[in-house]
Amino acid sequence: MQGSGKTILPRVLGTETEFGIAARDADALDPVSNSLHLISHYPSLPAPQAIWDYENENPLLDVRGFEVEGERERPSPDYNRQLNKVLANGGRLYVDGAHPEYSTPECVNPRELIAFERVGERIMEQCLRTMAQTRGKETFVLYKNNSDGKGNSYGYHENYLLSRSVPFDRIVRVLTPFLVTRQIFAGSGKVGAENQTAPTEYQISQRADFFECLVDLNTMVKRPIINTRDEPHADPAKYRRLHVIVGDANMAELPTYLKIGTTAIVLDLLEGGAELPMMELEDPVLAIKQVSRDLDMKESLKLADGRVTSAIGIQRTYLKAAMDFFACHELSQVTKDILVRWEEVLDKLERDPMLLVRELDWVAKRQMIRSYMERKGCGWDDPRVRLMDLQYHDIRREKGLYYALERSNMVDRLVPESEIVKAESTPPTGTRAYFRGRCVSKYARAVYGASWTSVLFDVGNTTIKKVPLLDPLRGTESLTHDLLESCGSAESLLIKLTA
Repeated sequence: MQGSGKTILPRVLGTETEFGIAARDADALDPVSNSLHLISHYPSLPAPQAIWDYENENPLLDVRGFEVEGERERPSPDYNRQLNKVLANGGRLYVDGAHPEYSTPECVNPRELIAFERVGERIMEQCLRTMAQTRGKETFVLYKNNSDGKGNSYGYHENYLLSRSVPFDRIVRVLTPFLVTRQIFAGSGKVGAENQTAPTEYQISQRADFFECLVDLNTMVKRPIINTRDEPHADPAKYRRLHVIVGDANMAELPTYLKIGTTAIVLDLLEGGAELPMMELEDPVLAIKQVSRDLDMKESLKLADGRVTSAIGIQRTYLKAAMDFFACHELSQVTKDILVRWEEVLDKLERDPMLLVRELDWVAKRQMIRSYMERKGCGWDDPRVRLMDLQYHDIRREKGLYYALERSNMVDRLVPESEIVKAESTPPTGTRAYFRGRCVSKYARAVYGASWTSVLFDVGNTTIKKVPLLDPLRGTESLTHDLLESCGSAESLLIKLTA
């Protein structure tokens, strides 16, 4: 598939994970306070005084050309510090709504992203452990999942940097069938149904039941399959940030790798002007729930032109388009690996999804629960089964059922533990996250604040100095390592930058 065409530029990627939080103390009823207490116990914070700079953020801007009415978040400096923790790896630990949340730093390939996403689990686990030591007891439990089982869903959001030149209506047309069917390898599995949807014993996706329209700005009510937030965190004339809210939070590594990697490939095709499948589902909102319940991969999906196909069939169409495109474009080793694994997973799903019990969350969880039900002689409606569903996502490594599979070598890994450990304190090298993370570590006392597009310094005079980071592919190790090494203080760094 190596060709002589133009090289595809790195795609900047990141994810945001909202963790489910459950209080053991019956009196701890305020989830916002619970989340604030939790993140305040992260023991490895380099610059606790740093605020988050909201100046270039506006989540109310809609890509369709208008701004939704509402208040933009501008907390006071003291409350800002409670809400936000700027991390040494260039990422962010914060409270969003009623949940503790972790955003990875900007990465440039899906394999790298796995380590930076998984270290979020470790960071949250440290918060829990430190809080338990301080209080003398475990106060909270955290879950990397998407539903509390009581009708409430919380998000896992993917972010992809994309050229502003790609028309948004084309993005909607191309991505809708892909995102609706991507869950067959990216779902994390779920017992039962929610949100007044059709009953089922078990389904592929945690999130599918909660999508109610095709296109909209909302992320918490009337959730859309395609989100229209126009907040690029970069030069708005050059870039848009595709904000994907339709995916599940995964525990296993391969679903994350494929979920991010295949989506990035489809975006490569979009930007590259490739021949892409122009399929239109008759009812995407219905289809996303249909696919989630299709455990045997046999269900037919209706297209708007009257034809029928399947979730695997739709995914194969995108895979073929990618194979054709990369036959005449250079591709990275990671992209090549994703294409190979994408095809292998689709082949196994078509033969028998159980062939992927070591790789996919929804298959591994289902097999674990079915084995338990056979031993105990119980059914899907047993409370112990619903507890297992939740416990699969417990981030405590000694308690979570996913981690029990890891310890028993019953699930495949892509990234060694050493890379996850390193990702806590070392930022990615290929994006502006490198400069942000290194500044936060090296000049911790002088960092007044940070954001995706800036680092703010307080070097003791009357004004805060801002270093802009509008281009996500600048501020990299190759561009800034020597500069940072040569500057022993923030003052000298600012002098060299202004010179």
